[in-house]
Amino acid sequence: MPRTTPERSSQFRKGALELAILALLGERPRYGGELVDELSARPGLETTAGTVYPLLSRLAKAGAVRTTWQESSAGPPRKYYDLSASGRRDLAALTLEWTRLARGLDTLLKEVTP
Repeated sequence: MPRTTPERSSQFRKGALELAILALLGERPRYGGELVDELSARPGLETTAGTVYPLLSRLAKAGAVRTTWQESSAGPPRKYYDLSASGRRDLAALTLEWTRLARGLDTLLKEVTP
């Protein structure tokens, strides 16, 4: 029986975290630390800044997110991330893909799991 390895788990979570970040940014702009906190508050989506910031950088380079600096009452200015029009299309497409995959996998597991 295959065991869950850190590598397998990491690859599985990477796509899920990207979709989760897009979903949170689809609701409203957020800064990186806020994304880390919100993801970590949800079971199964716990993560670190070391995972979130590279994903945000990749999404920004791909044109899915825009960045702006905003003043903060609690310290230095913060870099906020917001979905671009392209990012909103990506979110819609990935949501549909995820939903189809999850339903198919759920159905399969119910059929074959004793």
